[in-house]
Amino acid sequence: MSAKSFLLINLDTTTMDQVAQQSEYGSADGSEVPRTARNSALAPYSSQLVVIRRLSPWSRSGAKRLFDCACVLPVLLLLVPALLAIALAVRLTSPGPVLFLQQRMGRNGRTFTILKFRTMIHATDEPHNAVTTAANQAFTPIGPFLRRWKLDELPQLLNVLAGDMSLVGPRPKMPEHVVSNLPCRPGITGAATIAFACEEAALERVPVEDLEFCYHTVVLPAKRRLDARYMACATFLSDLRLIVYSALRRWDSSFMESLLNVGAFAEQERTRSSRVSDPEADSISFEIGG
Repeated sequence: MSAKSFLLINLDTTTMDQVAQQSEYGSADGSEVPRTARNSALAPYSSQLVVIRRLSPWSRSGAKRLFDCACVLPVLLLLVPALLAIALAVRLTSPGPVLFLQQRMGRNGRTFTILKFRTMIHATDEPHNAVTTAANQAFTPIGPFLRRWKLDELPQLLNVLAGDMSLVGPRPKMPEHVVSNLPCRPGITGAATIAFACEEAALERVPVEDLEFCYHTVVLPAKRRLDARYMACATFLSDLRLIVYSALRRWDSSFMESLLNVGAFAEQERTRSSRVSDPEADSISFEIGG
């Protein structure tokens, strides 16, 4: 099965909306929306809160934890030279700590410190951007390379050994992006990770004034649906497949692109509704650049 086929079958938001009707998850208020073509297009962010109503036995099993440790221990030993080389490169190319430490939300609302190789210039007085793009970050000389190849995520193997994370699962969110507790460990990779692998580059094309709207009403709800779908249907084989696809970088940016196009359509509707009294207000303020 190709990566694109895997995304279409497992990550498509329309499929997940249909699954939602089978009570895997749903909107918090339980409201129903007519299934028109327009509502189908707006479905990815029609609900801001995803309620987990079913959890697969694998998602929080002891076997999954054993699988994580069995994979991480030998991989860490093999990666020691590479980890030391990356740490040295980070230290020599920019002043500041080698590791970037940040508080994230783990299983059952417990916070933990996620580990990453630092990819941005160390400046404690700089404002923090909750929604990051490829344009609003001050990268170190090797930062873009580490981000592109996901090498900055390698220290999270230690998070897995510590029991804070799993190899596969929903990505751990920052506290300001959390709307409900995760019933299982967050992961280094997962369904949403593959679908949004090029997120920062794609969001760079969104106008700055619409970035928060786009992220919180389009991207985050879609990620929550992908995470809910994963937690409801995860198996050993699905985890293994996601790990292989992540290691081989077999992801498809068309999912993210189509989602942002839906967001542009929604913003057009929102703009027209708010300015219906002005016949000349026909422009689209949220428009994805080419």
